[in-house]
Amino acid sequence: MAAKPGKNSAKDAPAAVSGKKKLIPIIIGAVLVAAAAGGGAAFFLSRQAAPAQPGAEVPADGNGDAPVPTGKTEYLALDPPFVVNLADPGGDRYLQVEVQLMTRDPEAKKKIEAHQPIIRNRLLMLFSQQTVDGVRTREAKEALQNDALKEVQDVLNEATGSTVVESVFFTSFVTQ
Repeated sequence: MAAKPGKNSAKDAPAAVSGKKKLIPIIIGAVLVAAAAGGGAAFFLSRQAAPAQPGAEVPADGNGDAPVPTGKTEYLALDPPFVVNLADPGGDRYLQVEVQLMTRDPEAKKKIEAHQPIIRNRLLMLFSQQTVDGVRTREAKEALQNDALKEVQDVLNEATGSTVVESVFFTSFVTQ
């Protein structure tokens, strides 16, 4: 028994139309998701700061902080390394630390060199207050690093009116 072509084609037509109707919301949804993703990407990319000229300053961040210099990052070593007696009972423990300062201020090197004796003195005093047990862990070293940064910034702020050093790094840290 052969089916009549007219009856089958009439039954198939609504199924084909129904399949196309189901596809339209999927396509519209995909287009909306793509548009939202593109809009979000454009929004976040447009908020990035344009590259600044070396030594240019970024405005304060709303917390009342001073502008932060942007420019080429420079690392300045405080040579020679610091060697101090630790504050352990008996006084037979030593700490040797190599310190580097990070800045983005092109004039920072001159300011740091001009006040290096005071900076070294303050760091020597800070390091000599430590104990071996007080500098064993990573957290303790990071706390000491933050204290060293504060000391350096305090000296420079008192002497020059600006804190040109952004970070202090220990490039060698030996206790004995």
